[in-house]
Amino acid sequence: MTYEEFQECSHFGQEELIAFAYGTLVEDPPGGFVARLPAPPFLMADRILEIRRDGRQGRITAEQDIRLDAWYFQCHMPGDPVQPGCLCVDAIWQLLGFFCVWRGALGSGRALGCSEVVFSGQIRPFNRLVRYEIKVRRFTHLKESGASLVVGEGRVSVDGGEIAEIHGARTGVFQGIAYPDYPRRSANAVGGRMDRK
Repeated sequence: MTYEEFQECSHFGQEELIAFAYGTLVEDPPGGFVARLPAPPFLMADRILEIRRDGRQGRITAEQDIRLDAWYFQCHMPGDPVQPGCLCVDAIWQLLGFFCVWRGALGSGRALGCSEVVFSGQIRPFNRLVRYEIKVRRFTHLKESGASLVVGEGRVSVDGGEIAEIHGARTGVFQGIAYPDYPRRSANAVGGRMDRK
């Protein structure tokens, strides 16, 4: 799809999300269009049912099919398989980062934190469907640095029952931090504190 079609699209299927992860979804990307979703098996959504904007706010609804042989059930925990709760939080960060890029952000996405996470349930191997509902409270593009930031409230449900709330989730997209020449050593090969500019 073209970049214009990408920005106008209101839903994305699994094939499109995986293509985005590998950088092949948009056929005419603008310079600086380097943001990616994690590739499977770490991609935590199989489809975005709805993504929409309303000024600086918006909404995202996405789903993930639960697989009996998912990688996390194999190691967390032997004899008591459960999806790690942190993956629900990461799913919210992934989707907020995608929202930033869909809104025109250029650069690489990074999770920036959240103010509160409340778990009230769990995801087990024989559950079927996880649903993520995110209310985007604020999207901001910082012209001086070229960075974009998004803040949202996420709700996670499994098979129709809510199991988690993620409050004040924050994700940013930043220019000049990509490390595309991995595993070779280069300017962005070592991490650490990122100074605010």
